Amino acid sequence: MGIRVSFLPLLAKADGCSRGRLPAIAAAMLGLFLATGAAAAGPAPDGAFVTGRYRNLFADLLGRTDAEVDAKVQAAWQQLFYGRDDTERLYYPVGTDEAYIADVGNHDVRSEGMSYGMMIAVQLDRRAEFDRLWKWARVHMYHTTGPRQGYFAWHCAFDGRQLDPGSASDGEEWFAMALFFADHRWGSGKGMFDYGAEARALLHAMLHQGSGRGGEVTSIFDRVHKQVVFAPTLNASTFTDPSYHLPAFYELWARWAGEDGAFWSGAAAASREFFHKAANPLTGLMPERAGFDGQPHSVGGMGDFRFDAWRTLANVGLDHDWFGADPWDVLQSNRVLAFLTSKGAACPNQFTLDGEALSTDSSPGLNAMAAVAGLAAAPALARPFVQRLWDASIPKGDWRYYDGMLYFLGVLEVSGRFKIYGPISR
Repeated sequence: MGIRVSFLPLLAKADGCSRGRLPAIAAAMLGLFLATGAAAAGPAPDGAFVTGRYRNLFADLLGRTDAEVDAKVQAAWQQLFYGRDDTERLYYPVGTDEAYIADVGNHDVRSEGMSYGMMIAVQLDRRAEFDRLWKWARVHMYHTTGPRQGYFAWHCAFDGRQLDPGSASDGEEWFAMALFFADHRWGSGKGMFDYGAEARALLHAMLHQGSGRGGEVTSIFDRVHKQVVFAPTLNASTFTDPSYHLPAFYELWARWAGEDGAFWSGAAAASREFFHKAANPLTGLMPERAGFDGQPHSVGGMGDFRFDAWRTLANVGLDHDWFGADPWDVLQSNRVLAFLTSKGAACPNQFTLDGEALSTDSSPGLNAMAAVAGLAAAPALARPFVQRLWDASIPKGDWRYYDGMLYFLGVLEVSGRFKIYGPISR
């Protein structure tokens, strides 16, 4: 059977652009999968929100048993939460009832990592660790007064001092989602441990903070474009970070927030449309920063595919797995995995959007996010990335923070153990 490569320019034109060509290997592979009918992704079209079934790619593509997958998840938990202080763990208890997730390489604590740690804990039914992390965040990072009231400082020292009072929008997003799941899985307590009330208050602040107040602080979502902003300041709220777009989360907020449901539903639709515009039509790569129209925000190299942007692969894959709302997710995931496949097992971790390598380093975090993209991709394209995730060592060493968090989230999402916990879950 001949390999078709001519569909790639047509595929680009379908997205409104025909500039350039994918590397020949990627074009050949993707053409072969379409020619043989192998390009269909696994189950969607309703998604796990409707069916209650979460795909386990370790089982589906690699034949791994539940016992083997459970052991892999437990190994990640043990090392990243309870491993050696100096080279393995990221979770550090403080006193009797607090803990933080450390960016050990930069010697700080970030709202991103705290919210990721909380999400991992609720997914694994680890309430004690969840509560410790939430209390540390709520006591040391949360603004109780002033123009930032209701937001979290994105950057703190290990002793809890705020190094930067500003907010990073993804931290608030992941905090809110983890709190909803905690409320539905465990029920809520009092005060800061009334998870449901805290989640709803945070969503209200994210959408309404800064309204009519003037000053430097803005909402975390642009109400006109219905998109998350890079940061809630006058300047940084004029553009976005594609990796902060989480349509699967917004779908749930539309149902659970108790207010502004139409906005959150619209935000899910807007993010899906944004992905179409932000993804390069040939490589599928998205930039670190972009305008609300999807055009790269090129100041300081932020128009390239770099560390933040790795997560765009997973955001599309997770949305497909949970909701299956956009058939384009399959096209996009096939396209970006075909491009990364063309770069080999030692794939660089940074590129221009049209595919020029900007680094010679490879990263387990990028591979983990590529494996999650496999939830929406052709099995033949997904399998090598799922295999690499299975074979990968759990990150350790000074720079284990970001790779380690993405590795753990990737293992949970790829294994079908990253689930929606709704109001009837308990």
